[in-house]
Amino acid sequence: MNERQGFTLLVFDWDGTLMDSIDRIVASMEAAATDLGLAPLERVDVLNIIGLGLPEAIARLFPQAEQKMHSRFADRYRHYFVEASPVPAPLFPGAAATLASLREQGYLLAVATGKARRGLDRALADTGCAHFFHASRCADEVKSKPHPQMLLEIMAQLDVLPRRTLMIGDTDYDMKMAASAGVPALAVSYGVHTAEQLRQHGPLACLDAIDELAPWLTRYYGS
Repeated sequence: MNERQGFTLLVFDWDGTLMDSIDRIVASMEAAATDLGLAPLERVDVLNIIGLGLPEAIARLFPQAEQKMHSRFADRYRHYFVEASPVPAPLFPGAAATLASLREQGYLLAVATGKARRGLDRALADTGCAHFFHASRCADEVKSKPHPQMLLEIMAQLDVLPRRTLMIGDTDYDMKMAASAGVPALAVSYGVHTAEQLRQHGPLACLDAIDELAPWLTRYYGS
């Protein structure tokens, strides 16, 4: 591994990067709005808040609403996303195999997500992926993306320098968080934000599938 370029720690976003949960998030947001008698949500507006912590996301969708409504909306959203939505949320094809391969190669793996801790722990258990990761941070534990606190705490916990860390995500928030933490970023184009949006932040590359990651790392070290 090239001493100058080698990464020790790979930090993944969850929704839209490892898990194909975007349609379930949108459907759950729409159902919550319907339950509370709110105006229908536009899909594009919901897409633009995926990646934020839930309180920050609701505040952006309903900036004029009272905190009481925010809390009720959050409760209804969690009900649908966790229990009632018929929309599936599987891992992206190749995600589990990619994580297994990277772990076997000796990388430290972590998750930085807008999900709450309870939601991430449930997703890790349901997908059988918990054993792949050495650390994780959730939006109900630290400041929401794009603030760099998630990355800073993960790097401190695992004792890895920013230049040895790679952030992998599908949103502007992931790219901005990485930049604020002084961490290189790798974008994926199959999640929430378009490749054009993501490339504006100067990621090292923009991949079209998660199973392109391991081959990309091999090529990157040889460049």
